[in-house]
Amino acid sequence: MEHKQLDARSWERRVRGGDGGGDDGSGGGGCAVSPPLVVVDADVLGRERTGDETYVENLLRELSELDHGLRLAALTRRPELVPAGVEAVLLPACSQIVRMSRAVPRALAGLRPALVHFQYALPPRCPAPGIVTVHDLSFEREPRLMGLADRILFRTVVPRSVRRAVRVLTVSERTKRDLVELYRVAPEKIIVIPNGVDLAFRPGPDARRDYALLVGAIQARKDPLAAADAAFAAGLPLVVAGPAKDPALARELERRGAILRGYVPKEELAELYRGAACLVFPSRYEGFGLPVLEAMACGTPVVATRVGGLQTVVQHGESGLLVPAGDHQALAAAIEQVLMDHRLRMHLAHGSRDRAEHFTWGRVGDGIQTLYRRVLGERGAPLEV
Repeated sequence: MEHKQLDARSWERRVRGGDGGGDDGSGGGGCAVSPPLVVVDADVLGRERTGDETYVENLLRELSELDHGLRLAALTRRPELVPAGVEAVLLPACSQIVRMSRAVPRALAGLRPALVHFQYALPPRCPAPGIVTVHDLSFEREPRLMGLADRILFRTVVPRSVRRAVRVLTVSERTKRDLVELYRVAPEKIIVIPNGVDLAFRPGPDARRDYALLVGAIQARKDPLAAADAAFAAGLPLVVAGPAKDPALARELERRGAILRGYVPKEELAELYRGAACLVFPSRYEGFGLPVLEAMACGTPVVATRVGGLQTVVQHGESGLLVPAGDHQALAAAIEQVLMDHRLRMHLAHGSRDRAEHFTWGRVGDGIQTLYRRVLGERGAPLEV
């Protein structure tokens, strides 16, 4: 299927003019019905948003390859990153508040989709039923670890969007429990589809393995200083791959001797995983923990905290080691254990690869397209069998 790119105004003219909007292309007003249009918000593409961007990138790729009988469009400021088979709708943005309150509702009014899919927040004016993906509720469970402005915004927008959504997608049973407990969402409204792992993350040739690795945005919730201190206590430097969301924290990491690589492309990140002695992941809260899964797929031992969705991804003693959050001594001891015990290291490497095979983006794409069709069917949309 060819790749198409239109801006929002061109899409509106196309829909209102009937180009692809429902006739059979014969010019005589045939009876063929155009497949329902599903619009996915892909604003995160190309913005170095780590987990959120990975989710959308892989979801669009998988959906573009499935025979689901739907039309797919993606709202994005980077149309060249949208895969063939999904129609890219260019939607520039000067600020997220203006984008969500004005630009997105205007674009959707022109597109007239049958269904929309956003992450965390639905636009305040939405002309179609919406699905919202909520990865975690860290801003509720660990509010002090987020800036005041972001905390107020998330605590205002997310619960409202969850209430308005026809379905809520999440990536772990832990986040589902949080949604039920904190927002009183009906359990049957929440669909759990765990993340997958990209095929770029796979074992490679033996490497030096002379550093510990931390992957993710530099922010207090990830507790990067604990990772640095634990790695140094075990005799390893810490390499950090991820954007510096907290510049002061990044400077302190550098002062303590950590090597900051910033945001790195997928292929380079895979090399970093394969070359690391272990992944250190001391987060204080995680809905899932995608870097943990990526490291496991590469056969790299994982030392992580026993919090949130990490407890679902990592099986302690089989595919990684889990320690209590905030226990820096236990974190350092677990790293030393991985370094010193060759048999354990090999056991974890094999176990982690086996465990990672259960998480594929193909399953994610299939599960979400099934959900799209189910929601559309409930609303009487014409669907191919």
